[in-house]
Amino acid sequence: MSGESGQPQPGPSHAGLYLEHPERDQAGVPGGVIRRADSQRRRSWIQKVIEQITGSPRQCVTLSEVVPVTVLAVQRYLLEDEPRDTVPKPPLYCYDVTISDGVYQEKCYLDPSLNFLVYQNILKVGIEMRISRVSCLYNEKRLGQGILCIDKVHCGESLDVISVETPFRNRAHEEKPERPLRGGKSHYLALWNNEDPYGDIWKTNKQPEEFNFNNIKIISLSHLELTWNSRKNFPALLVRILHKSKLRYYGKPNKKMIEPYQTYLEVADSSGMVSVILWNALCPEWYKSLRVGLVLLLQDYTVKKSYPLRIQPDPADPQMKLISTMEICLNLRDPPTNIVIIPEKQLKSEWKLPKLINRFITRSELDDMPEKSICDVIGLLSFVGRVQRSKKKENSEDFWSYRWIHITDGTSEQPFIVQLFSTSQPEVFENIYPMTYFVCTQLKVVRNNSQVPKLLYLTTTNESRVLTTGGHRGLPYTYDTKAKKIIQWIKTKTNLEAKNTVIGGYYPYPPVPETFSKYSRFIKAESLLTTISEVKKVIEDLQYREQKRIAIQGIITAIKYIPYKHSAGSAPAPEAFWNASRPSTSQAAGKEDHCHERGSKRSQDDRPMGSQHFQYTPKVLSLCAKRKILQGPSANPVPVPQPHSSAQMKGSKHNTPSQESSTAYTTGKSRRITNDRWESQLWRDKKFSLRDHLHYGHVDPESIPRKFILEHEKFLTQQFNSQPAKYIPPEGKPPKLDEFQSARSLGHFEVTILGLNHEIAIDVAFLPMYSPEDVQASQIDTFLTCMNFSCVYPPAAPLSGRLPDPKAVAGDIVKAAADLDRVHIIGILDICNLGNNKVEVCLQKIYTPEW
Repeated sequence: MSGESGQPQPGPSHAGLYLEHPERDQAGVPGGVIRRADSQRRRSWIQKVIEQITGSPRQCVTLSEVVPVTVLAVQRYLLEDEPRDTVPKPPLYCYDVTISDGVYQEKCYLDPSLNFLVYQNILKVGIEMRISRVSCLYNEKRLGQGILCIDKVHCGESLDVISVETPFRNRAHEEKPERPLRGGKSHYLALWNNEDPYGDIWKTNKQPEEFNFNNIKIISLSHLELTWNSRKNFPALLVRILHKSKLRYYGKPNKKMIEPYQTYLEVADSSGMVSVILWNALCPEWYKSLRVGLVLLLQDYTVKKSYPLRIQPDPADPQMKLISTMEICLNLRDPPTNIVIIPEKQLKSEWKLPKLINRFITRSELDDMPEKSICDVIGLLSFVGRVQRSKKKENSEDFWSYRWIHITDGTSEQPFIVQLFSTSQPEVFENIYPMTYFVCTQLKVVRNNSQVPKLLYLTTTNESRVLTTGGHRGLPYTYDTKAKKIIQWIKTKTNLEAKNTVIGGYYPYPPVPETFSKYSRFIKAESLLTTISEVKKVIEDLQYREQKRIAIQGIITAIKYIPYKHSAGSAPAPEAFWNASRPSTSQAAGKEDHCHERGSKRSQDDRPMGSQHFQYTPKVLSLCAKRKILQGPSANPVPVPQPHSSAQMKGSKHNTPSQESSTAYTTGKSRRITNDRWESQLWRDKKFSLRDHLHYGHVDPESIPRKFILEHEKFLTQQFNSQPAKYIPPEGKPPKLDEFQSARSLGHFEVTILGLNHEIAIDVAFLPMYSPEDVQASQIDTFLTCMNFSCVYPPAAPLSGRLPDPKAVAGDIVKAAADLDRVHIIGILDICNLGNNKVEVCLQKIYTPEW
């Protein structure tokens, strides 16, 4: 079994620096990928570096020759706490980086002081990198083995053409399963979370097998519950898996466990349901092979008193007994558990094993479901958001990965809104896209009827499982009455409806409450308000795809509308090289090539920034009010046009397009306002005497929700997933994200907020919802109905179903902002680190003094 024999010793291992690898013949392949055939004609730069550092262990060597190399893999693992580490408080995790010089590949250790390059997704696969300082680290308990350490590096741009399948210079790096360079831990972790199984230690080869039940004594769960305290040996259990939890990784630097994993199965026979725990190395051996519904024969297990703080999921069958006084423990040893998957055809009716029961609900039934209810849903994916991350605990290195999705089932104009956390099924989580069948089990209802609008969505639980197109055949729920009706409805969906599906982009959910007092109930007092000067630090502390919501005080002093400009075939602006001393956020970003080295502190300006060189493009941020806002006091609901949102601004005007035809007007306060911008007198007086002006008003292409195109599902899916740990060669020449049409047609606004002391200002993006297409209950409209903003909208739905011109809508929003001249406001900002030195700071809501 993986990890149970040949345990690696602490310290550098597996990486002999002097082990030569024979050259291989390589041939060209299509798709923008190069397999070099001339590797024998030129000498490897990696080999030269190895020769240069041979006599300088633990010393940094500045290389005499620096050439670009390609990053092929960035892999994470638990850092063993070694006394010879020079970092006073080493991080919990460290990284191995696989590079290629076109002749050889080499797996290198990244010095922990450079870990933040991975945290910010600056050092990632597919980029060009220049290494200018390295060191060699030996393991003195092994003969002739050491590793190449990266101590100073320049991170460049992503490459269109990558050299792949060059051989490893060191044969040890090709051994299976893959092992980390340092420490006593036996395996790599997923790059961005600990819940997903990653690497080749995770087996998938367990299959049902015929079993001879002669001379096998089987005990029921209820009988075992009564007698386990007095038994030394336990008879076999014959049970069905009803629930399977996601993985829990509990590794710590000071623990010597090889594969510290744990997962729970809820299993049942005719007498009740009990928890079964798979421990440690048994998880890589069995986790991916065990699925809900399988029948298991368990032998040589142990029994212990159940953990008091764990809450078991309730059985779907209310008549089933829940056994909560004991737990069944399965281990690879002490004693070695014997697990057999029994084929369904071998089951006997007299065993009375329970059948799987699903708790499917339709979207029309969700409105009446109480909070914290558990349910299953089935339907069609109509929106798939990008992967985001949130810290498990403050100051923790561990994150949850999640994404927002919409599921429609034809029973309501509203979709299921689901916060889908990783369920330890990366093969599903990373490959979902619109217009696919989707089943998710064990979802919990989250609702708040006292909030405006009423908060209602579903979130995954520890036992949630996900299935998509291709994974449903033969499963019992396909015979469920509700599921059959929804499946038949899905088959009637047309290509026209498929065009209204959306993928990616920023999705600001859950909505902010309508009053600041309600918002503050869920925020710690010490972090309730953030000063504008502290926004820099908040941004610097965010890691890749991490999102944080903060509240600032200030005065809106200017607003500018930037229209959406789509140009098919246009390429996005190239990304800047990583800089060690980039300009501050109040300066335009340059393309100087600076470096980072071991032990150097990150400078104050080394943070993701809202640089001005990015092309302005729209994205979804602020979403609109509920449909009832478009209904008269005594009128029937009108057909659903697209309302358009602005932040909750006092005194906003709702004018028809004809009222907006003029290019400018003058108010009683002598403020000149055009349809696309406004600037207050206060701003004109103060903008040149500020202590600092933070520029975060840009919108990144990744933040824009895109109309989904099935022919490009692989490309679009990859764009909105997390960065992979290993380079994935593209199929042919990949398109540019900017070439895909936005699902929104209204541009965005750059809003300037001046601090209350008139010393510092910040530009933020504001993104109202607006689309003139498909005014009926489309995917676009479901975005609109889930947020609470005072919208700029037509006083009545036009008979034609057409919406006002975007310029007229923009003019209304600009004037609504102008009405807040000199008013002290609280702005709710959503901040997200997009990686690679990009960040978005978006205005989601404004509270005026009535808060």
